[in-house]
Amino acid sequence: MNPAADQQTTTRTAELGARLDGLLSRIDVAVTAAGRPPGSVRLLPVTKFFPAADVEILHGLGRREFGESREQEASAKVAELGYGDVEWHMIGRLQRNKARAVARWANTVHSIDSERLATALDRAAQDALAAGERTAPLRVLLQVSLDTDPGRGGVAPADLLALADVVAKAPGLHLAGLMAIPPLDADTDASFANLATLHTSLLAQHADATELSAGMSGDLEKAVEHGSTCVRVGTALMGARPITSA
Repeated sequence: MNPAADQQTTTRTAELGARLDGLLSRIDVAVTAAGRPPGSVRLLPVTKFFPAADVEILHGLGRREFGESREQEASAKVAELGYGDVEWHMIGRLQRNKARAVARWANTVHSIDSERLATALDRAAQDALAAGERTAPLRVLLQVSLDTDPGRGGVAPADLLALADVVAKAPGLHLAGLMAIPPLDADTDASFANLATLHTSLLAQHADATELSAGMSGDLEKAVEHGSTCVRVGTALMGARPITSA
């Protein structure tokens, strides 16, 4: 027994539990204010840069979905925790050379923004299915750019439906919906309204693509107002990001 470590775990559990309760209440208030049905918005805890011990605590608090953005870190957590009842989400930009690894552990990838990446993931997911490393196609969200900054990722709105058609035909993938991050210093209300319009256009061509991954710690209320079904929250739940050399 390590009393100091036990006390740290107890303190962290209380901290995360309080933040989780507050965050879930905040989401419920936003859903009600938007006139949407209870339970129509999911919380995706973003655990990147935080230790597996925090994921373990959140699992004990009832969370069953977690968002990661670095393949190596995520793979290590998946292996260490070994949960069979958890859905892991890749929310960060993804390089094609990481597709095979991600296809082994991810339930959903939120950042598909090119045909080349979609093709690589499709091939990797089909291989993982054939090897028994996964039991269902890989859910993917198309990341759409709401500005003109290529460094932030995202397919141009004009190319969105063409990319959706490519993904929809890929046997290893399931087109689940859309994701976006508002531009820096932009009017978030206008950005999320634009995103909602793009999602409506996507749904007209692909009715099953109902997921809208939008909203984070500072802007989730506006995202919910404009139809988000999944808010990706790190800081408001986990606290300040640990210092990392990576």
